[in-house]
Amino acid sequence: MTTTIDQSFIDHFQADVHQAYQRMGSKLRNTVRVKNAIKGATTVFQKVGKGTATTKARHGKVPVMNVDHEAVRCDLRDYYAGDWVDALDELKINHDEKMVLANAGAYAL
Repeated sequence: MTTTIDQSFIDHFQADVHQAYQRMGSKLRNTVRVKNAIKGATTVFQKVGKGTATTKARHGKVPVMNVDHEAVRCDLRDYYAGDWVDALDELKINHDEKMVLANAGAYAL
């Protein structure tokens, strides 16, 4: 029995998690602001309030919206979502438990 077979299992599982995360993440990425290559433990996003359009009289001044601006601090943290499946348990089930756990981990992240 080889003692290095676990290297193959770990790489395969990590690849499954990465692929599943990419599928889930692509649905949400365009709905949020993204900052890449941040160094440090925090970053700041600028939050802009709502503006309201109003009418004006002819030749009157355009009313000012006075939109609120606020700096929102975002703390960067590492999150982990791991689980295990026993090799003997895999023989007793009729689905791919590793893929189920990989998808569950991707959803959790």
